[in-house]
Amino acid sequence: MNKADLVNLVAARTELTKTDVSLVVDAAIETIIDSVVEGKKVSILGFGSFEPRERSARQGLNPKTGEKIKIPAKRVPAFTAGKMFKDRVQG
Repeated sequence: MNKADLVNLVAARTELTKTDVSLVVDAAIETIIDSVVEGKKVSILGFGSFEPRERSARQGLNPKTGEKIKIPAKRVPAFTAGKMFKDRVQG
């Protein structure tokens, strides 16, 4: 499913226009991204949570040459599925 599919399904369920749903989806995604960039955790009850995580520096290998390389520390986004989401996926 892509964003257009999501917009179409939500519009069908809510009887809102696709334009309105698209604006809401875009705003929700932007708000989540902005909050995680600011270092905040975003929790959506039943769905899951988005948060920034720190990855420490580590040593890696260049697969082509086998040469050891240093991978610098960085901050990455992470998603953890909520209990309801996990339970529904498991059946």
